[in-house]
Amino acid sequence: MRLLAPLRRTAAVARATRSVHSTAVLAYPRAAPPRTPSAAAIVEEIADLEGIEQPQRMEWKEEDCEEPFMDDDSSSGGHIWLNQQRQTLQYLRLIEHEMPQLVAFRKPFVPPTSETPIVVRSISYAGEEHPATVKRVITVPVSRLPLKDKHAVYKFRLLAGVRWTPEPPKDSGLKVGESGKHGYIKISCEDFPRPAMNLKWASDTLDKLVEEANNGADRFTDVPYDRRHLDAKAIKAGKGKLIRDMAGGVGRYASVPSLKDFPKSWLPKVPKQAQQPSSDAVSEPPSL
Repeated sequence: MRLLAPLRRTAAVARATRSVHSTAVLAYPRAAPPRTPSAAAIVEEIADLEGIEQPQRMEWKEEDCEEPFMDDDSSSGGHIWLNQQRQTLQYLRLIEHEMPQLVAFRKPFVPPTSETPIVVRSISYAGEEHPATVKRVITVPVSRLPLKDKHAVYKFRLLAGVRWTPEPPKDSGLKVGESGKHGYIKISCEDFPRPAMNLKWASDTLDKLVEEANNGADRFTDVPYDRRHLDAKAIKAGKGKLIRDMAGGVGRYASVPSLKDFPKSWLPKVPKQAQQPSSDAVSEPPSL
């Protein structure tokens, strides 16, 4: 048995050498990492005799990774404050050097004429992507539209439907009473992926409404105007006093009526002799 032990050891080394090294001719230095020893070499505890490079495990210590603070740098809050100052300085430089160059693009203000009565409203989120940025809204007073007569105005209101309001919308940019003799119309669109496409659709729709209103084939004078959307808006806002007519319908005043709304023509005429003297007149004392 003692004689067979060296032979067994030599055979195990040979098997481990064949399993580690390939018979193909390889150029040195080898590009591939050395292979791991076979199971036989590991069992015989001769892996260290095969010349196999064992991977070295690097031990990291927390003390080696941290550098001592030498009081030569600012804290995290100080770096945040410095970044804010750099950003402020960048905008100050833009104001100082870039803003004066915008004078070349200055144009005098020209008020809109009757040919361009449309007010366009858009929404921007300062460059951020948002679905509402493609939406376009147009608002125009009906009195500025090229309508032929009062029948065309009435037909236009019927065709506009809920898009017509007697007062300008709050977000339209128009003042109360600004060319609002016949009310205002508001059309919006956000169905297309481009803002110009939505604006074009709203503008074309307005042109079609004007063209159809000026068509005198049928004036729709026997069709009453539906004001239910105006009443619903007033009810939702809580304006006016709720009243009911004889037919059982529901209506609402624009504002609560008061004494100032009483018609002066209904007041009785007071004779001049019965009028009381003014407070400025000095009354004479009665004679004894």
